Amino acid sequence: MNSVNDTIVALATGRGGAIAVIRVSGGEAIAVVDRVFAARSGRALSESGGYTVHLGEVRDGDEIVDEVLVTVFRAPHSYTGEDSAEISCHASPYIENRIVQLLIASGGRAATAGEFTVRAFLAGKLDLAQAEAVADLIAAGGRAQHTLAMGQLRGGVSSALAALRGELTELAALLELELDFGEEEVEFASRERLRELAARIGGELDTLAGSFALGNAIREGVPVAIVGRPNAGKSTLLNALVGDDRAMVSEIAGTTRDRIEERAVIGGVDFRFIDTAGLRATGDLLERMGIERAREAVAKAFLVLLLIDSEDFDEADVAAQIADLGLRSDQRLCVVVNKIDKSLRPGGFSPAMIQVVIPVSAKTGQNLDALREWLAAAVDTSALEAGAAVVSGARHYEALIRAREAIGRVEDGLAAEVSADLLAEEVREVVYHLGTITGVITTDELLGTIFSKFCIGK
Repeated sequence: MNSVNDTIVALATGRGGAIAVIRVSGGEAIAVVDRVFAARSGRALSESGGYTVHLGEVRDGDEIVDEVLVTVFRAPHSYTGEDSAEISCHASPYIENRIVQLLIASGGRAATAGEFTVRAFLAGKLDLAQAEAVADLIAAGGRAQHTLAMGQLRGGVSSALAALRGELTELAALLELELDFGEEEVEFASRERLRELAARIGGELDTLAGSFALGNAIREGVPVAIVGRPNAGKSTLLNALVGDDRAMVSEIAGTTRDRIEERAVIGGVDFRFIDTAGLRATGDLLERMGIERAREAVAKAFLVLLLIDSEDFDEADVAAQIADLGLRSDQRLCVVVNKIDKSLRPGGFSPAMIQVVIPVSAKTGQNLDALREWLAAAVDTSALEAGAAVVSGARHYEALIRAREAIGRVEDGLAAEVSADLLAEEVREVVYHLGTITGVITTDELLGTIFSKFCIGK
């Protein structure tokens, strides 16, 4: 990792707007900006306090590069905890690049990916889980993603883990204290209390780990596999749901050979719709490869839409197709009976074994609103709206699983009446894994891996 003593510079806004913001942070941040900035007031930025805004010009010698606003932040009251400045200029790539190069020539250094947030973490402004939420907040494409990221940024997961770590650390200390008085057989940590605590913590870890399926689906975009036999209308349905002709539609069976993925926000939730090859027996090698990928998409999907041609609807056949999908208990299925604009058999469809059946016409849009309503309702965001701690990152989930395994060993050890030193070791293991989530325990390698995924300027 680069030295935290350097003064770093980066463009903090994306392309395409009217205004751009260039961020500078570090011990010499104010001095570096002063070397290229001339305030209308005639005062140097070094003479100003924090939370002040100054109108002036960025100059390269006698040349005026742009008229700008500079906002000054004084340590420790800034995002990074350091002296910082943000230059608001016109969003011309030429102007942006000129100002960044001038700042670098005046003593700054180009920031690396996520380096501003790394400094915020190192300064104690954010813990590691909150820092990761910054990237999720920037990437949020729907209300649910925003709520999830904001909850983590405000410390929802961190607070839950901190409480658990506090209790576990205290118990580990008491168990280790027993070792100092081993010859006197003093019991500082009540085994009954430890059993109750281990059971409760195990339950809370199960709850947190159990929230990962929903949290990760929302964070990455809820994956929805659109499956069915050739010519059922899968590509037409994909196009209708995303509002664009993204998948090729043809009367020729087997047109779709590979997965096609597109996104749409429905009910505030970002969905990833995956159009797949039609499921059927075939001797075509490419089509067989497409079908294999279709099955992989089903295995990874949170929701599955099984398309049935209304003219081919047969209760027993639909049941066979559902069984062939091999869905897990945590996946939700909707049978979508398509092409009702062409045919709808007398008696409709009311198979008892199928939980949800929605008749639509992907071609005309008939009843698609009912399908959208089902999709939105199938993703229960009530826990997010209520402010519950929801885990969304794979790194957090893996640490929770390791912690849960360790607390399970504590429970087993208590049942077997093992010695205090062995119990203390397992309790410390739980504390360790929980600490890796919030960054109480971390390494440069871990930080490098996490923050390399951030954009430059954040």
